[in-house]
Amino acid sequence: MNGMVPSQAILGTFGEAWVDDDYMAETNKLRAEVNISYDDVRQARKLTTGKKMTGLEGSGEIQFVKVSSHMAKKISDKIKAGKTPSFKIISKLKDPDAIGAERIALYGCKFEKTTLADWEHGNIGSESYSFTFEDWEFLDTAL
Repeated sequence: MNGMVPSQAILGTFGEAWVDDDYMAETNKLRAEVNISYDDVRQARKLTTGKKMTGLEGSGEIQFVKVSSHMAKKISDKIKAGKTPSFKIISKLKDPDAIGAERIALYGCKFEKTTLADWEHGNIGSESYSFTFEDWEFLDTAL
């Protein structure tokens, strides 16, 4: 890339999310990251320590404006039945002023908790769900 055009900065306002193919219009924040684990590798005749990748761990958080009990019920139904709740999340970010779009699928998403009630008088409610994931795939990438 030879230079940046400021108007092509991708604005999160145009982000969208799907959970198990259900469009989640109330999503207002999504983050997914992969943490890399390394073990030290000592080398003969060197004082520096090398690194060997030994594992990956995907984690993230999705936040919704509270408009329904959809997610809480979806997770609650599975855990009450003794089943591990596992989901697919698709993130899409397509700013019309930017170059291209980015879509990422996250597989094997496991939510770490579900909130049954959380509200405060005078405030618009929100729900945040931390999760881990087992795999990911770039479906589309910004140029």
